[in-house]
Amino acid sequence: MTTPGDSRFSGWRRLLRIWSKLARVERWLFVFIIAIAGSLAAFFSLADEVVEGDTRAFDERLLLALRNPSDLSDPLGPRWFEELMRDYTALGGSGVLMLVTAAVVGFLVITHKRSAAWAVTVAVVSGTLLSQVLKWGFDRPRPALVPHGAEVYMQSFPSGHAMLSAVVYLTLGALLAQMYAQARVKAYLLTVAVLLTLLVGVSRVYLGVHWPTDVLAGWSLGAAWALACQLVFIWLQRHGDVETGNRNRSH
Repeated sequence: MTTPGDSRFSGWRRLLRIWSKLARVERWLFVFIIAIAGSLAAFFSLADEVVEGDTRAFDERLLLALRNPSDLSDPLGPRWFEELMRDYTALGGSGVLMLVTAAVVGFLVITHKRSAAWAVTVAVVSGTLLSQVLKWGFDRPRPALVPHGAEVYMQSFPSGHAMLSAVVYLTLGALLAQMYAQARVKAYLLTVAVLLTLLVGVSRVYLGVHWPTDVLAGWSLGAAWALACQLVFIWLQRHGDVETGNRNRSH
């Protein structure tokens, strides 16, 4: 007699057999597709909840939890921490991201990787345009629950800082990681890219300029965009349309 537990175990064994038969490239393709699909699903789920107004209680509770109850203009923590959060939020500003992207694109050009430079430019510019279109489309007001700790100029959903920091830092981190063979170097570059993205998003909520769900949506869509661009980069590299660069090895 077959029990439900035996059936589930048999299903996992079949999946493992299928996975073992896939080539290394096919495995990475599968992982990329699942990650992109999961990120997009998270974004659309959040967007639906936001439009319906179901996230209001969560957003307000978390935003207020980061403020002094007796003075909502005062974020929790000492003044130096508040200034630190302003420094972190600047890492996701348009000016900083433009400079970082331009510096990397310039490096790729002078090292004769012009196709890669174009690919990075297209990824960042298209991600920026998508962010602006979505902001206009959703037209969600900024939080008025607490005073803002930084200047704001556009609509709230999704967070442009969170989304574009994910697009820029994750895309560039993955691109740099491809140039090195050592796993520890890859892990370091990707970890730095993820940490920068997280710090920017957290700072937006701490400063009261975004609802938490704005940032979660920005992270989700930005990660999906960066993963999709990386998938395109890999495909172009395998077809010889984007330079692979030198893969440094330790001796």
